[in-house]
Amino acid sequence: MGPVTEMVRVGSVELCAQSFGERGDPAVLLIGGSSSSMDWWETDFCTQLAAGGRFVVRYDLRDTGQSVHYPPGEPDYGSVELVADAVGLLDAYGIGSACLMGISMGGAMAQLVALDHPDRVSSLVLVSTMAPGGPSAPMDERLRAHFESAPEVDWSDLDAVVGQQVEHARALASGSVPFDEAGTRALVEHALGRTADVRASLTNHNVVRDDREPWFSRLGEIRVPTLVVHGEEDPLMPLPLAEAMVAAIPGATLLVEPGVGHEFVRRSWAVVIPAVLRVSGG
Repeated sequence: MGPVTEMVRVGSVELCAQSFGERGDPAVLLIGGSSSSMDWWETDFCTQLAAGGRFVVRYDLRDTGQSVHYPPGEPDYGSVELVADAVGLLDAYGIGSACLMGISMGGAMAQLVALDHPDRVSSLVLVSTMAPGGPSAPMDERLRAHFESAPEVDWSDLDAVVGQQVEHARALASGSVPFDEAGTRALVEHALGRTADVRASLTNHNVVRDDREPWFSRLGEIRVPTLVVHGEEDPLMPLPLAEAMVAAIPGATLLVEPGVGHEFVRRSWAVVIPAVLRVSGG
């Protein structure tokens, strides 16, 4: 059976979610990064996890894809609500506990679910992420310069917005491996093509309520199998941040991706998918 897409009522909002595989299999909930719809967890990746005997759920975060949207610049939610959305999706699918796999901001959300609702998390896969309040490492200067010099985009020109997002992805990618411009452009076009409000989707996560204290000091409370996956060349969240997180979470292991930046790329799947299947086993 192919993937099943549905609008799911979670608390007072509706989220668009898609599931792969059999409901009785160990569950994996995929949590996207800032401004990322479910599409950034590519269909082939989800299908391969499901083929490994996992029930996989991916979803559009608030203000992305077909999920609830708010006016640009006025997102009426913070990390408290985003964490509650993840738990609410587990409830909606009848999942007692799941492996939570989150990337970047989604990895931070996965940590918070594990800390606030430990009974709902069977394991963690934390990709290209960090925990606030721990050791610091500066953003790569070339990436900083890119963001500081990026011109304001014409939000009415979808082609221009797509081009801007492709360039952002290029700046976040590895500098030692050729950038897949065609593949990235196709993914961005697809994701924005099914997004209810492109401007809200790409800006609102930058201004959500800051409603959580730094939690690095609490990472020792996490007692589930944890895999940290991190690009060796991540320019946004340098590798030492992942190493510090691994040292703080009891029993956590680190999978370093050579030639990978702040991204989740197909060339790593051959290593990452078997590792996710091992840590998420029922």
